[in-house]
Amino acid sequence: MLAPEVVYLGDGGGIKQAVPRPVVGAGEVARLLAAGIGKVGNAFAFGPAVVNGNPALLVHLDGEFDGVVAVRVEDARITGLYFVRNPEKLSRITSETPLTLR
Repeated sequence: MLAPEVVYLGDGGGIKQAVPRPVVGAGEVARLLAAGIGKVGNAFAFGPAVVNGNPALLVHLDGEFDGVVAVRVEDARITGLYFVRNPEKLSRITSETPLTLR
């Protein structure tokens, strides 16, 4: 699923812990994700969402909303993962805007 050149970026905004530098490469990103999930265990949950018209995951930690992982997909491979934990950038993410047909 991960493209060989996939890039993972984290954004905690200096408020929440995040990966400080980009992580590049399928093997490196996979190890990072496995290590992170291994640390939080069952306290971690996620669900699919659409954010700004793109695929994403809403992340919950200990039952509380924690952040959004935006996913960039090209040629059926994940080429970018952007984990935003900065609360200042997530203020509207927990509210849904209903779409209607005209």
